[in-house]
Amino acid sequence: MTVTAAPTYTADEMMAVAASRRLTDDNVCFVGIGLPSLAANLARHTHAPGCVLVYESGTIGARPVELPLSIGDGELADTADSVVSVPEIFGYWLQSGRIDVGFLGAAQIDRHGNLNSTVIGSYEAPAVRLPGGGGAPEIALGVRDVFVLLRHSLRSFVDPLDFTTSVGDHLRVVITDLGILERRDGELTLVAVHPGVEVDDVQAATGWDLRVDDGLAVTEPPTEEELVALRALRTKGRD
Repeated sequence: MTVTAAPTYTADEMMAVAASRRLTDDNVCFVGIGLPSLAANLARHTHAPGCVLVYESGTIGARPVELPLSIGDGELADTADSVVSVPEIFGYWLQSGRIDVGFLGAAQIDRHGNLNSTVIGSYEAPAVRLPGGGGAPEIALGVRDVFVLLRHSLRSFVDPLDFTTSVGDHLRVVITDLGILERRDGELTLVAVHPGVEVDDVQAATGWDLRVDDGLAVTEPPTEEELVALRALRTKGRD
């Protein structure tokens, strides 16, 4: 009998695959650089070819061959159905409800799904001043569902936040390197752990008493097909 070894993968690959599985052909998706771009393009190359990708720079329907290094990468404009101004992206597309999924990241998240990307410490005398909200506050309120990709640690999962940059009212799911949390009844709830992770591991990396779903699942690991497609999405300028 031939035994086939299970595919090996990194934590980032698990996060990207888990996020991509939640996208469908019907989604219009506001995408950021990094893992969100990887997840959205993986979905487009596999099970959701009709997923429309919108980048903050004004590109609509971008189909990059190589993943962009920034939202201003010419690859996005070259492959887009349309390129509009940034004010039009926010005023006409986002604020009018034409984009249903938005990816966000942050330095901190609280139990209600609120996000901080402004400061660590007090606002008046911060220990660290972060890049700021940018378009995140508008995205958080303008899309139907917010997806957050974030490494799970006590530094990131805090209660309370040092500063509230974006409110979590529309947050649907948080995908971390340990598991998947959904916002239910206004609070993040652990609904799945990744293979090899225990609930205690997630609780130890969370700064509050974590709510756990009664039907807690184990995330299906990436398939060989998903990993092949994922690794074919080469980022520009990187081997």
